[in-house]
Amino acid sequence: MIRKSSFTTLILSIAALSAFAAAPAEARNGFRFVVTPKGDDARAVREGLRLYSFARDLRNRAKVDQRGTGNAAAVSQSGSGNWSGIFQRGSGHSATVSQNGNNNAFGIFQFGRNQNTSSVQEGNGNVGLVFEGGW
Repeated sequence: MIRKSSFTTLILSIAALSAFAAAPAEARNGFRFVVTPKGDDARAVREGLRLYSFARDLRNRAKVDQRGTGNAAAVSQSGSGNWSGIFQRGSGHSATVSQNGNNNAFGIFQFGRNQNTSSVQEGNGNVGLVFEGGW
């Protein structure tokens, strides 16, 4: 049996490898990688996020995990089979995910300080990840 920490490691590994293939986007006092995989890569990320959700027993397929001070997050979902996760470490972050449709997956990973990200997914089968950190 695979332990929950192994699933977390798998997801973070997939996310990190995907980030190296993405073009960095401009961020103030920090960095940002946006990953929007297509085809088999999108299916792999979507299934990885679903496995993480299952391993963490997330029945509603939304997860917000904040550690630090002054962080804010919001998730809005309509449709079915959607998954979103917001993971914040540090202080002063804000993030929102809005999903309208079916079988969408999106993850936001923020580290450091004072990063702000919003994502809107409309339609079906969209996948994306954002990794950002600030100082």
